[in-house]
Amino acid sequence: MIRKVAVIDIGKTNAKVALVDLATMREVALRRTANAAAAEGLYPHHDVEHLWTFILESLGALHAKQHIDAISITTHGATAVLVDAEGSLALPVIDYEFAGPDALSSEYDAVRPPFAETGTPRLPAGLNIGAQLFFQQQRFATDFARAAAILMYPQYWALRLTGVATNEVTSLGCHTDLWNPWQADYSSLVDRMGWRRLMAPVRPAKDRLGPILPGIAQKTGLEPHTPVLCGLHDSNASLLPHLLSDRPPFSVVSTGTWVVAMAVGGRKVELDPARDTLVNVNALGDPVPSARFMGGREFSLLTGGKSQAWSEDDVASVLARNALLLPSAQQGSGPFPDREQQWIDAGALSPGERFVAISFYLALMTATCLELIGSDGPTIVEGPFAPNLPFIRMLAAATERPIIASEGSTGTSVGAALLVADGAAVMSKGERTKPPVELAWGKYARAWRAAI
Repeated sequence: MIRKVAVIDIGKTNAKVALVDLATMREVALRRTANAAAAEGLYPHHDVEHLWTFILESLGALHAKQHIDAISITTHGATAVLVDAEGSLALPVIDYEFAGPDALSSEYDAVRPPFAETGTPRLPAGLNIGAQLFFQQQRFATDFARAAAILMYPQYWALRLTGVATNEVTSLGCHTDLWNPWQADYSSLVDRMGWRRLMAPVRPAKDRLGPILPGIAQKTGLEPHTPVLCGLHDSNASLLPHLLSDRPPFSVVSTGTWVVAMAVGGRKVELDPARDTLVNVNALGDPVPSARFMGGREFSLLTGGKSQAWSEDDVASVLARNALLLPSAQQGSGPFPDREQQWIDAGALSPGERFVAISFYLALMTATCLELIGSDGPTIVEGPFAPNLPFIRMLAAATERPIIASEGSTGTSVGAALLVADGAAVMSKGERTKPPVELAWGKYARAWRAAI
């Protein structure tokens, strides 16, 4: 019987290995490391060997204290890996924030499919995996020719654990230009560029690819028969528990480096690719209207590591002053990609007031994303923004719908572990916040929208 699942969770800023107890659907142990890109070499790239050392050490340490029954994997999107016939890297794994692919924008735009085919907006740098692969093929043709397979990022780690090469739809369908979510097949770009022969077979996220390799068992002390699941994209890991247990309409907001809003059973709307809306593909293979902005990165930039203490007096003051932060702290993506950050009526804010105003800004950006994708019903907030009460209350006010703040620190690990349970368990919901009755909250949201 599988009870405890080690989840390898590679985020853009931090990586962790969490042990999830399926009986309680909670993390019971956690190891974490910073995930910084390496700058040397051909271009900025992910330090996969540092991450691999961390993963093996963490699996061994967690297993020594609490028996690991299975391994699941979830990672950030916009990352593909080229491996050769031996499973080694044919080229370094591009950091999607590297602007190099922009140098070939006009050439790439001439071959990429339209939004109507893929649900993928045109994004800068390497945020479209197709642009990454195009850049690598054009600039490093000899190395690219050594590639025997193209893998999405979760499945790269699965390959290292099991020796089995696969792909999976949640990562393929995450603004890559590579996937047609309505046809459930690769896009015309893949055939146009001759990449289909390199694409590893597509398998469901919950598939057990096999046991860990003998060498992994020796290094970690895990049982040789420990199964490894195919894995999935992190925002879709946050969505999965709710797909299995909630009744539409509802939305899930996955927070981390990116804030990703996903609507299930919402209103029919025309998605606007110029405002960073897109069609994700969930773990069941279905298209999901989505929108996102780099909220976690913005939070870090705006707070600068300063105190996050606040009081109800700070909230009242910001509401009374209409101290507004307008988008965008991080440009190039999100619903206002070309706007520059601006403060209004925000002179001499105290640290607590500044934190509240930043939280309100992030909530109103999130509400904009939800509006753009036709969100309806309650909204579940997963990840590090869930405990932020000013954020939660302003999001409820701006959407005029209840917000459920997940009790766990993150929904990604629990969602990835749930793949093992095959939907048998249901995750607890957390505290439900209704829209505030005080008129000042709605007035503030309207003032923010009017200022934009």
